[in-house]
Order: sequence, then structure tokens, then C-alpha cells
Amino acid sequence: MTTTTTAAAQTAEAALDIPALVARLRATFESGRTRSLDWRREQLERVKAMLVERESDLLGALKADLGKPPTEAWATDIGFVISEVDHARRHLARWARPERVWAPMVTRPASARIVREPVGVALVIAPWNYPIQLLLSPLVGALAAGNCVVGKPSEIAPATSAALAELIPQYLDPDAVAVVEGGVPETQALLAERFDYIFYTGNGRVARVVMEAAAKHLTPVTLELVGKSPVIVDADADLAVAGRRVAWGKYLNAGQTCIAPDYVLVTKGAEDAFVEQVRRAVFDFYGADPKASPDYGRIVNDHHVHRLAGLLEGGRPTVGGTVDEDTRYVAPTVLQEVRHDAPVLQDEIFGPILPVLPVDDVDAAIAHINERDKPLALYVFTGSHATRDRVLAETSSGGVGVNATMYHVAVPGLPFGGVGPSGMGAYHGRASFDTFSHKKSVLRKPPKPDPALAYPPYNEKKDRLIRRFL
Repeated sequence: MTTTTTAAAQTAEAALDIPALVARLRATFESGRTRSLDWRREQLERVKAMLVERESDLLGALKADLGKPPTEAWATDIGFVISEVDHARRHLARWARPERVWAPMVTRPASARIVREPVGVALVIAPWNYPIQLLLSPLVGALAAGNCVVGKPSEIAPATSAALAELIPQYLDPDAVAVVEGGVPETQALLAERFDYIFYTGNGRVARVVMEAAAKHLTPVTLELVGKSPVIVDADADLAVAGRRVAWGKYLNAGQTCIAPDYVLVTKGAEDAFVEQVRRAVFDFYGADPKASPDYGRIVNDHHVHRLAGLLEGGRPTVGGTVDEDTRYVAPTVLQEVRHDAPVLQDEIFGPILPVLPVDDVDAAIAHINERDKPLALYVFTGSHATRDRVLAETSSGGVGVNATMYHVAVPGLPFGGVGPSGMGAYHGRASFDTFSHKKSVLRKPPKPDPALAYPPYNEKKDRLIRRFL
């Protein structure tokens, strides 16, 4: 399903003038046409059609940017967004329905409702690690809520950015949805404009720039950030399962995942057995030479390869540890005997390096986590319900996986977001719809009756009745 060549040309022309582009989208929003549920459903269907019909183009772009294996790329970028679209379409009418709330006696006769309305024109700034999912998933929520959207893909994933810039105007309403490619200058130009909502996924340094720009227009923001997501592995856990699931979560997309396990705190006596299970999982997943595996990805660019190579110096690689800068390959790696002051324990890793740190017990693991910034995700592997409940009660994080890594992000009913330095706001499923909606409070009251009790002058009787019914 495509638009006319003229519409696509208009979009390309407008993209050269960011203020004009934003003004055009705002005019579309103010016309009211994005508010209808029919328009929203149609746009959601077009997102899905684009992903299905142009799958090979998008998979090729992901391969060029990140070396993503086709199955992994489809599941984490394309299939993920298709599921979000299907979920939104299935529940859209219920989400958009006014929500009736209780009206206290003092207001009666009256009815009170929450009416969800689109916020207006939204800006979605996406990162490079899941460049389709992390642009289109927020876009799905914004469209479902009836908004116009400017999408800014990451220039660090240039092939995917170009593909999205070409395809989105062909499939979606070009007067309501636009893509702006480019780097820092284009992002700065966008942030200079007044938007009604800004949704940013990336690192904390840029998030501060985004928030500062948003503050000038009092624009609300969602910030989906990263950080260091810890794993607790207790000695009573099924270590074979823990090793396999941690390895899968860590080495998916070559570790370039915001909720990938960042480091492991393993209780006394289980460290070597756990590392051996990770080693076996790496062999099972990628064979004796992961570099030759068609199922293992690559680091996005030379800068990050060099950065990751430096992080390897913080400990002793007992699994992997090799780097080939020419092919942007960093092996699935486990680091042991890690220095406590090593950068790999201070900085965001965002790559396939897994520090494993022995701790005396779960108390020590909880203390270690609570001494640091609140993470985006936390994972605990244990056979004890009491240990599970302690970790849940005594730590704070954006999300938690119990005997699992990363799967919580695939549940549309679970809001996904950070806390503190790992982010603010949440999305996925209903949470995406609510993020891009304004909850308008509406009270309806008939003109009659209109008792004098509500108005001055007051007397003892009115005072007594007001105190009773308020």
C-alpha cells in the first residue's frame, strides 16, 4: 500500500525545512483527521504492511548495520513491532473509550469521566541497536493514540535509517508521519521546535540534552535509557538453565541491548560451575568458533569495537576474549577476577562482555545493587521463593526477570521503562497508548437541580451539611 509520488516528494522537500515540516504536521493534527479510530487503525495496518511486504529490505539493512542474523533480526525488530501493532489494533476501541469514575455526593447529580485525547505532534528519537523496533514501537503507540509523529532514526545505523526514511512515506500518511535523517545538527534542529511530546531512547548524556530542550517548551518526555543491569545467581539455582538464559540474553545482538545482563553476582561456591554452563551455552549457540557462526552479530562500528577491546583489560577472559577490529567482531566473553575499579564495572558495557563477580551471599548481592544507580532491568536466578521475594522487595529497578532474562519486554501488558538514571516513563501495549495520550477530566452536570446549599451566604445549617457530604 503506497501513497502517490507527489506526496512522497512533498515529504522529502519538507524534510529539508524542519520548521515547515513540523508546521505541516501540526496543521494536519489541528484538522482533526488523526482523531478518528478509523484513521488510527488504517495507519497501524500500514505499519504492519510495510514490515511484511518489505521484510527483505529491512532485514538486509539490519544485516548491513549490525550483522544481525535473519531470524534474530526478524524476531527482535520486525516481529516484535508486528506483535505491538496487532495488540494495539485488538484493544484500541477499549483503550480509547471514556473511563467512568465515581462522583462524590457533593457533586451530584453528575457524571465524571476520563477522556483520553491525543497530545498532538510527537517526536520519537531512536537509537541504533534495535533501529526498527525502537523507532516503530513508540510510533505504534503514538499513532494508536491519534497523534502526528516525526521519527528520527539513528545515523549510526545508516542502512536502516535510509530504509525507514524511504519506506515510511510510502506506507503512512505523509502529512501526519515524517522521518528526518541525519546526525547531531538535525537532532538539534528538531529539538529547537515545539513538540507536544518527546520520546527518546539512548544514553543518559544525550537524555540531559533532550530534557533541557524540552524544558524550554514545557514538553513532557519519556526517556528510555540504559545502565548496568545486574544478574543475581544463587547457588541453589538450576545453574544449567541460568547459564543458558544469561548467555542468550547477553550475547543476543552481540550484547548491544539495553536490558542485556551487564554483570553477574554469583554466590559463594557456584562461580566456576556457572561459568562452565555459560561456556557450554556459547558452544551450543555458536559452535567452537562464534566468528564463523551465521547466528552471531557484529558490533555497530569501529569506535565501539575499540571501546569494548579496552574493557577487556579489566579482568581475565575465561570464555572468549578475542577481537577482530577489521570485521567488527568481539567474541562472546566471560571476565573473571575483575578489578573493582575496572571501567568494565563502571561504564555501560553494551557489548558481549560478561563480568562474573563472586559474592558471599544474596545479602551481599542486594547491597552491591543498592549501592549503585537503579538499573533498567534486574535478573535473579534462584530455586527459593524466599530469595526471589527478598530481591523483589529490597531492590528497585525498571523491570525484573525471575529465572529469565529479557523476556519481560515481550509482554505487552507489562509497562517497559526505567527508574531514576535508567529512565522515566514507560511504554508497550496500553502503556504506549497512555504515554501519547492526555487524560482529560470531564464532569457533566445538569442545570437542574441547583440547590442554594452550594452558594454563599453560608450559615450553620449549610456548614453542617457541607461538612457531612463533602
